[in-house]
Amino acid sequence: MPELPEVETVKETLKKVILGSRITSVDIYYGNIIKTSKEEFVKSIKNQVIEDISRRGKYLVFHLSDYYLVSHLRMEGKYFIKRDEEVDNHEHIVFNLDDGRTVRYHDVRKFGTMELVSKEITINEHLSHIGPEPFSEKFNADYLMNLNSKKQLKPFLLDQSVVAGIGNIYVNEICFLAKLHPERITNTLKIQDFESIVVETRNILRKAINLGGTTIKSYTSSLGVTGRFQNELLVHGKNGGCPNCKQPILKIKVGGRGTYYCKNCQK
Repeated sequence: MPELPEVETVKETLKKVILGSRITSVDIYYGNIIKTSKEEFVKSIKNQVIEDISRRGKYLVFHLSDYYLVSHLRMEGKYFIKRDEEVDNHEHIVFNLDDGRTVRYHDVRKFGTMELVSKEITINEHLSHIGPEPFSEKFNADYLMNLNSKKQLKPFLLDQSVVAGIGNIYVNEICFLAKLHPERITNTLKIQDFESIVVETRNILRKAINLGGTTIKSYTSSLGVTGRFQNELLVHGKNGGCPNCKQPILKIKVGGRGTYYCKNCQK
């Protein structure tokens, strides 16, 4: 699933090539991706100009003339820019632009979603269920500690109402670098532990963004470029020795998610 660094990369890639373009029409080949009325979607999006593109957590937000187009890529969603090529079987939504190009939403598993939201409310109001961004001032050790959560640490950090945009890959890496066991009960942590979580979260995400995200299965940017952070992973997907102590990296299930950790280093 594309997480914060991957969605950020898609956002920055698209901003370079489609800002200022006008959507002349849209072709819908698999309507279940659209979470609002299909007829209203087709009617309302016509002649909308793409004024900006932003990200909120794992959501990609297209700022149009009168609406926000809010897109969640889920497991394997991607956007590609094409011209006259035949529409691929996995290209389910095609936005036709005024210069002859098309923006195509590609999703093998069809789990992604889109909805058109009126600008009468702010995007933060619409996505008010999402927690603070990891790079925001609100995301700090005191904030995390004051939540007084009784969850295990990994499900706590995966909770999008706690912090926005972090998924399974990056939580495994955060817990390892913070030297914390993913099954630790969160309210047993000290303020210093939360400070480590904040620091390592930002360090990992910043590095992943700089490297274009993580490609393990199928993620690519909108220009078809794969990420490079997979080459920097320390524990996720590893079955050898810990890079610190050489003890085996173990794999368990925490909250139903595949979890990699070092029993010796993470307490």
